[in-house]
Amino acid sequence: MAESWVEIEVVYAAVDRQVLLALSVAPGSSLRAAVLGSAIAAQFPELDLAACPLGIFGKVVADADVRAVQAGDRIEIYRPLLADPKEVRRLRAAKAAKAKQQNS
Repeated sequence: MAESWVEIEVVYAAVDRQVLLALSVAPGSSLRAAVLGSAIAAQFPELDLAACPLGIFGKVVADADVRAVQAGDRIEIYRPLLADPKEVRRLRAAKAAKAKQQNS
């Protein structure tokens, strides 16, 4: 009996462009192996695909090296954050409070 393939998508959004690749992988492949086996590395050579966080439909997957792909998965490659969102909100709130205090 022939081994059937699993249809998935791999997506990455850089600052200036986005790429979505549809591909077939062997059943039991890990998310990381599927991403490494995709052609996305050729389009984004600056990515360290062995270390990038991965997710499926907006949810980060902690065990991307172990979790097997499932038919229909859209594996997302995440960029590192440039700033901590909590810190940005804190700074914005402090700036607003200072402005309010100066205007009073």
